[in-house]
Amino acid sequence: MHLTVLDAPTEWSRFAEGSVERRMLLALGDLLGTPLRPKPLMLPDGSRVEVEGIDPACRVLVQLVGNQGAYKPAYRNKVMADMFKLLWLRESVPTAERAILLVSELIVQALGGWVARAAGDLGIEIHVYDGSTVAPLRPLSRPDVKRP
Repeated sequence: MHLTVLDAPTEWSRFAEGSVERRMLLALGDLLGTPLRPKPLMLPDGSRVEVEGIDPACRVLVQLVGNQGAYKPAYRNKVMADMFKLLWLRESVPTAERAILLVSELIVQALGGWVARAAGDLGIEIHVYDGSTVAPLRPLSRPDVKRP
């Protein structure tokens, strides 16, 4: 199988200088020790798709949910759609080893209940951008579990 990384119009595609998406990718790249950039891909079956972040070796795939401001319930749908996209890309990109969903602090609210658990069970890493740095999502507390 052959994956083609297509040339983007610019190195950062639609992510303008100073945008939250660009800052998120730079911070995650610093944490992982590899540059991450948005890239259009041509998959072996001829499907064309843009991944919001990918390293030069095409081993790390990243989708971003960087919404700011007031939380909206629709953000949970965006999270789940990006998780689905990451699952598909990880299976479609022959060199892919990691699938990471990078979210803003606001979006952590969308990961309650079963969503974060499903991501972990499916091998999707979730990281949180706090405005300057990135860290893995801490386990969310479960109110239905009594702790000693």
